[in-house]
Amino acid sequence: MGLPLWVFAGALAGALLIVLPLLAMALRTNWSGFLPLVTSSSALAALGLSLRTAAASTVLCVLLGTPLALVLARARFRGLKLLRALVLLPLVLPPVVGGMALLYTFGRRGLLGEAFEVAGIGIAFSTAAVVLAQTFVALPFLVLSVEAALRTAGTKFETAAATLGAAPGTVLRRVTLPLLLPSLASGTILCFARALGEFGATLTFAGSLAGVTRTLPLEIYLQHETDPDAAIALSMLLVGTAVVIVALTYSRTARPGSGGAT
Repeated sequence: MGLPLWVFAGALAGALLIVLPLLAMALRTNWSGFLPLVTSSSALAALGLSLRTAAASTVLCVLLGTPLALVLARARFRGLKLLRALVLLPLVLPPVVGGMALLYTFGRRGLLGEAFEVAGIGIAFSTAAVVLAQTFVALPFLVLSVEAALRTAGTKFETAAATLGAAPGTVLRRVTLPLLLPSLASGTILCFARALGEFGATLTFAGSLAGVTRTLPLEIYLQHETDPDAAIALSMLLVGTAVVIVALTYSRTARPGSGGAT
């Protein structure tokens, strides 16, 4: 089926809006000095911290987001729509607001922070705070991916297994989870990408302590003030990583029979 020309014109304008700024940054990059710029001690420390915390927050997203998605897609109770709205709220909240919410929850004088402080556990402005901030903003991506797959798959296979006498735990383990694997993988990749690029909530809740909470986006922000060439080079490194991650996600969702959506 053909498309009218105005659709292509709109698509071109939208693509240019995204591609041109990236192209402009690529043209501004000091490619001859790219390797030294992205392998400085501060850059490597920030990159290493970002990879470690993003991996940890992604694991948390999988452990917490999969049950959440199962409840949202399969359970029926009063307040379900409100729960879904609250779970997906970080998608539309400014990250700095999320950081403030975390600070007033886990900070020294926060809702739970005081109890943690009494127990000798400090969360705010620590590496754990980075992981929590990244989890807070990335979790909805996992929930959306898995819930959409559950709704698309329906319940016929689970109903058939239950009819044959399988216990709920067996149905979940032998039927539901295998159906979810492609979408779970895509959601996991998206969570990692979102966590890797997190800035606002991290800065507000965890601060910018070298080697402790200064992730790659924070390092880029600081370098922009003192060494623009380094900031642009690190930005291109982050863009390249994001492109690879998005390509991996698309290759999974576009594969015939993947059974999921993101």
